[in-house]
Amino acid sequence: MSEFLHGELLKARGIAVVCALLGAVACVVGIIFEPRQFFISYLYAYLFWFGLTMGCFQLTMIHHLTSGRWGGITRRFLEAGMSALPIMALLFIPVFFGVKALYPWARPEDVAHEVILQKRAHYENLAGFIVRSAIFLALWTWIAVRLRQWSVQQDQTQDLEPTRKMRRLSGIGVVIYPFTGTLVFVDWLLSIEPDWYSTMFPIIVCISQILIGVAFSIVALFWAQRGEPWRELTDRNRLRQLGNLLLAFVMFWTYISFGQLLIIYSGNLPAEIHWYLHRIAGNWKLIVAVIAAFHFFVPFYALLFRGVTRHLRRLTVIAALVFLTGVVDAYWCVEPTFYPTGIHIDWLDFAAPIALGGIWFVLFATNFLRAPVLPRNDPRLEQQREEAAHAA
Repeated sequence: MSEFLHGELLKARGIAVVCALLGAVACVVGIIFEPRQFFISYLYAYLFWFGLTMGCFQLTMIHHLTSGRWGGITRRFLEAGMSALPIMALLFIPVFFGVKALYPWARPEDVAHEVILQKRAHYENLAGFIVRSAIFLALWTWIAVRLRQWSVQQDQTQDLEPTRKMRRLSGIGVVIYPFTGTLVFVDWLLSIEPDWYSTMFPIIVCISQILIGVAFSIVALFWAQRGEPWRELTDRNRLRQLGNLLLAFVMFWTYISFGQLLIIYSGNLPAEIHWYLHRIAGNWKLIVAVIAAFHFFVPFYALLFRGVTRHLRRLTVIAALVFLTGVVDAYWCVEPTFYPTGIHIDWLDFAAPIALGGIWFVLFATNFLRAPVLPRNDPRLEQQREEAAHAA
């Protein structure tokens, strides 16, 4: 990494530390004066930043399995984001203290009046919630830590064993995560509504995580390509692959999200439509319009043009729109449950994301500075470099 980019990253980390401290102080004030709103805002903020971490986690495993050119220049960004997982797992602990404010199954008065909550009490209870969250967070953390360790080992040896280990564990990880993630996101998100069922919703969450992970890696690449070694490696072919990857997950997210809506609308069952009725009531429709525009229509049509996918600045604008819309989407998934009549914006809705975002970026920058900016001794990257040199 050039001295210029190293200095810029240190400055950005310093700003993130200030944001984290100010946001944390604001959150403490919120706990004292608005405890219920704090837990609501904290949950949606946590879901976004944790989602970015898991998006980096999934993309890292996908790269180890596919060896795509896009991963050669973005892998260290993804690994640095993935390496925030141990601390992000600990940051879920505040949610345990807010279960009564967030989840109807944790409130005895709600359980007493809801037959469905009584039937699910053997599964939806505080002990099960904590145990499942702890087990799966520990499992994901272990996989992420091992992948990072082997990646660093790969930098220090020409032995192919670290590469093989990363590929084997990634193959297991991409199978395990959707199943374990389904159980976790049923607990964390679906159960905030007393009576709602969806077999696709956890998968939508997983795909949205990958989507914001791709968007983040493009924004990070735009920042880094001002210096070496990214300047010489950021060619049109790699940009086109990143653009196509972003387009693929935009389309996939839209397909399953619209498919879920269409099926629920056609079935018109009270247990299913309740969730959507909360989220289209009053001026919540404006949020739906923003998500539809900037999570699908604008990126979809823009990414169809080669002039966008082969131009880093234009591609970064689209990626930034998708990334910021991910924050809105997380907000829309949580807040309408508690404010079903219309948009409700509280100062904690800004304080919580700023606090967690500051912490996340400090972790990202620290992990990024601990390893070479590009993987070393990776046979796949070396082969891509030889092919690029031959083509030139």
